[in-house]
Amino acid sequence: MTALQSLTQTQNALAATQQTLSTGLSVANASDNASYWSIAQTMNSDNGALGAVSSALKVSSSMLSTFNSAINQAISVVNLIKNDLVAAQNPGANLTQIQGDILAQQNSLLQIATGGTFNGQNWLNGTVNGSTAGFMGSASSLVGAYTNNGGVSTISIDATKVSLFTTGSAATSVQTATGGILGATSTGYSYSVLGATGTGQTVGLINVQGATGTSVTNLTNMLASVNNTINQLENAASTVGAAQEQIATQQTFVSTMSTNLSNGVASLVDADMNQVSTRLQALQTQQQLGVQSLSIANQSSSMILKLFQ
Repeated sequence: MTALQSLTQTQNALAATQQTLSTGLSVANASDNASYWSIAQTMNSDNGALGAVSSALKVSSSMLSTFNSAINQAISVVNLIKNDLVAAQNPGANLTQIQGDILAQQNSLLQIATGGTFNGQNWLNGTVNGSTAGFMGSASSLVGAYTNNGGVSTISIDATKVSLFTTGSAATSVQTATGGILGATSTGYSYSVLGATGTGQTVGLINVQGATGTSVTNLTNMLASVNNTINQLENAASTVGAAQEQIATQQTFVSTMSTNLSNGVASLVDADMNQVSTRLQALQTQQQLGVQSLSIANQSSSMILKLFQ
């Protein structure tokens, strides 16, 4: 009976060791160690949330990269308009051809802003989260981090600072693209690259033709307005670039935190496979010896019974 009891204990230990070896976990269930199991479950949950944050940061990075590329392209196009305004001030310049080129560049700007869309977001034409200009007054929040105690924290960006015009998807022409960097006149500047028209002639919109458009004063004002627009576009690019840098920093931080959490869980519940393998071999040997011990005990009983025959 003693040999049988010892063999049973060895087989139970062997089964538990084989389970640990197959799962790689020393704490696979709450019954193994309730405290460590509970802590590990919480850490695994947090790590899963950090994985979602990491995915969101990748999407945000790609979105901002799209906006940044579009803004840089817009700067290049506005520089072409600037070149046209300089050429228009030369005596004998063909204002009709120059204005035709300016109109082509204005349409290009409209297309750039309309086409700069990523996952339904287009801050360039005043569209945020599927809404048009009405939502642009508040900052747009991008998922930036997560902690179990604090929940989700965000990266806030004022989308109005990167809006080329604020009429959203409703802008279908140069004249209807109002507001924003390109569609509005700034304080001290009389002209806008895109925007509204007046009665009989273009008012506010860059136009080198017409009775007032050929004067040196108006051309100078147009050039100053365009230079101001370029400065605003550069500021918009800086705003997006700063957000991209912040996102890159957060990506590094989230990756580090995820690694730390994984290592923490491993230290709590993962088994030492070298130790488990050694114990498995020892238990297998102990099992074989137990079987032999039980066989010897049974033989001894048989020999005693022969004495009574």
